[in-house]
Amino acid sequence: MAEPSTKRRRLTTIKDLSEESNNEAISLHDLLGDPLIAECWEFIYLHDVDFLMSHFDEDTRSLVKVHIVHGFWKRDDVNKLLLEQQSSQYKNVTLHTAYMPEMFGTHHSKMLILFRHDDTAQVIIHTANMISKDWTNMTNGVWQSPRLPRLTESHKSSETDMRIGYGQRFKVDLLNYLRAYNTKRPLCKSMVDELDKYDFSAVRGALVASVPGRHDINDDDPSKTRWGWAGVKHALSTVPVEPGQSEIVVQISSIATLGATDTWLKHTLFDSLSSARASSSKPKFKIMFPTPDEIRRSLDGYASGASIHMKIQSAAQTKQLQYMKPMLYHWANDCEEGIIEEGEIRHGGRKRAAPHIKTYIRYNENKSIDWAMLTSANISRQAWGEAANAGQIRIASWEIGVLVWPGLFEDGAKMVATLKKDMPGKEDLEGEEPLVGLRVPYSFPLQKYGDDEVPWVATASYTEPDWMDQMWRD
Repeated sequence: MAEPSTKRRRLTTIKDLSEESNNEAISLHDLLGDPLIAECWEFIYLHDVDFLMSHFDEDTRSLVKVHIVHGFWKRDDVNKLLLEQQSSQYKNVTLHTAYMPEMFGTHHSKMLILFRHDDTAQVIIHTANMISKDWTNMTNGVWQSPRLPRLTESHKSSETDMRIGYGQRFKVDLLNYLRAYNTKRPLCKSMVDELDKYDFSAVRGALVASVPGRHDINDDDPSKTRWGWAGVKHALSTVPVEPGQSEIVVQISSIATLGATDTWLKHTLFDSLSSARASSSKPKFKIMFPTPDEIRRSLDGYASGASIHMKIQSAAQTKQLQYMKPMLYHWANDCEEGIIEEGEIRHGGRKRAAPHIKTYIRYNENKSIDWAMLTSANISRQAWGEAANAGQIRIASWEIGVLVWPGLFEDGAKMVATLKKDMPGKEDLEGEEPLVGLRVPYSFPLQKYGDDEVPWVATASYTEPDWMDQMWRD
């Protein structure tokens, strides 16, 4: 069995689920409760400062230097005003407004960078906003780097391995991402300079991120980083995949308005996700998104749906639903109308915890995993970027995620989906190859939408009560 590096990718705890379902899951206090944390940089979309501060160690929370990076640049933005009001209560909290060059973009990344008194640093990339709702009964995921020691002189001279998926390449891409915040003013320059002094050699994973603006996609300079769909395409072009049929399951919490035709979805996003080190057959795509019935039966009922978005009201949105419908699959996999695929039923333990997590996973015909990505990026042109125009990609939002594959952890390794646990067990052993477990939040086999089923739409009204006898009105 391969070494447990993938335990760094974990699900978050769910308040109203059993202890068994929360086996090996991680809480926000697990991430922030260490009294040795000296400084915390938080890059997130939605913030509750009081909630954030409550998860630091109670004896040291007033001493931690907390930096909050947000994207609310309009003076009268309610989110900005609340942030300013809350943070004013804490002398150790500093707010920073991210550079937002695109009007319709958001600061959607979700990342923590921690510096500790023991001279270690850590990067945590996750999918939850810094609000109570996301850390209680919504399914989310976390990727943690190892504790990063400070560089020694011998390490500095050996930082030459620039292969995608390994520590030095990850470091270069992360620092390039962070430097993009300094485009107009030195928002986090001092932090970047400090993080540069740490050793990333133990990191296994490729950074896949989006930075707003226009970017060249044909620049082969190894010191540069590609963003959005161009970044994931470049990373996947180095990843080996098994021959034969495969499918990519795109499990997200939001689907933006993409257009009346499938041009962008298929020829920009899906083509990028289909990249591989060697030529292979085109994968089939499945998109996992909850229906109104699944939201009604979730732990928080209709309230969960406020965080899950797709629109089907306009003519263009109706056409979009038509071309996406054949690809739509359930989250909970237990709806009466859905079409269940063949296979042994295996439960992921999160079907009643509505999804805020975003995962992109390529499964091969042997049911093992070629690669997996945890990210803040949903299906949207703002997140992944428009199609290339004159060799440039245009991106509206900040996003960040991590891509992993079995060969990063051990030569010849096989990655398998594990359910309700992080590590593979005896039941997963088939051959002699080392195994890498990747915990998946949903259940198998997948369940396709029935003919009359449609996605959840937060801007619609639903008169059928949820399990708490509540109705939903936009």
